[in-house]
Amino acid sequence: MVLAMATDLASHPDVIVVGARCAGAPTAMLLARAGFDVLLLERASLPSDTLSTHAIARSGVVQLDRWGLLDQVVASGAPPLRDVWFCADGERTHRQVKDRFGVDHLVAPRRLVLDAILARAAVEAGATLRTGVTVTGVVRDDAGRVAGVEVRSDGGTTVTPARLVIGADGLRSKIGREVGAQVRVSAPASGAAHYAYHRGDWDGLEYHLHDGAFSGIFPTHDGEACTWVCAPSERAEEIRRAAPTPDAAFDRMLRELAPSLAERLEGTARTSGVRGAIGLPNHLRAAAGPGWALVGDAGYHRDPVTGLGMSDAFRDADLLASALAEASAGATDRDLDGATARYDRQREARALPLFDLTVAMAAFPPVEEMRDLQRRLAAAIDEEAAHVSGAASARLAVPA
Repeated sequence: MVLAMATDLASHPDVIVVGARCAGAPTAMLLARAGFDVLLLERASLPSDTLSTHAIARSGVVQLDRWGLLDQVVASGAPPLRDVWFCADGERTHRQVKDRFGVDHLVAPRRLVLDAILARAAVEAGATLRTGVTVTGVVRDDAGRVAGVEVRSDGGTTVTPARLVIGADGLRSKIGREVGAQVRVSAPASGAAHYAYHRGDWDGLEYHLHDGAFSGIFPTHDGEACTWVCAPSERAEEIRRAAPTPDAAFDRMLRELAPSLAERLEGTARTSGVRGAIGLPNHLRAAAGPGWALVGDAGYHRDPVTGLGMSDAFRDADLLASALAEASAGATDRDLDGATARYDRQREARALPLFDLTVAMAAFPPVEEMRDLQRRLAAAIDEEAAHVSGAASARLAVPA
């Protein structure tokens, strides 16, 4: 899938969105649908992969369906996942994904496919996409309000003004640093996540619970599945340091931390190298200020053990676009800042209930406690899905 790129950065858009993946592209799409002139900037080329285990929770699938993109994701080859298996203490328990809030399945698309679909949707909505550029800073007006960005590309450095700059540029957000977004809530970074891809026969999503670890299988494109292990960071680091290669470290994690998953993967073929991260932070930052806002991991990052990163990004995109659509593209700068302040409050109220739950799961408690946390997580996801299924403004739904 090849995306058409704009080459002119000399325009003066209403909004610049920095980052064109699963937070930035939906934000740009929804704002363009609401009548804003949007410039979407991405450092990487698209399509391309990024670090992610890429399963989407029900709340995120509901969002994709509302936006008119879920059928495209399934048509890309991401299998609709209607069966979920929980494996613990030698038992394998089956549950079926129920038909709720307009969807009866989950999906786990590869990011190089999903991100391209989202970026194309933003362009089709009217946003201008430019890839292969690096945002090196923000610019401010005489009053100190953010008023655009400085961009470096092959053609040199350009200042592009805008009425609002949105940082969707991930955990190490340049926009977040430039605007000094304050960390409001934080917890120790205690977890690690590692994953690879295997080809085999997959019945559905699988979650394997062990004392001190959590692992699983997410079926995705081309008969492959993302196979992953989450564990305490100290233990994962110890294994990585002792192993000669990342593949060997992953094999040891499977044997020692997730033996039921290791058994499940016997006879399958590993089709990729191993990727992962140790000690990913748990924090929530301020999400808005004069002339700026943050969405997705740029403003709220938590351990991947709960698997909500993409769904959270979709939620932020929807909340911010809804708030700005109420103000309208013709609003004053003060009104836009009022809208982003409302978004900040709403995002915090929606994000905080899952923060403590994520931290508790990232402590990797005994199986029975993890089961209880999983039940609480499922209830929280359903509550969020119920919320987003009825939260859409008609202006942000699929255009006629």
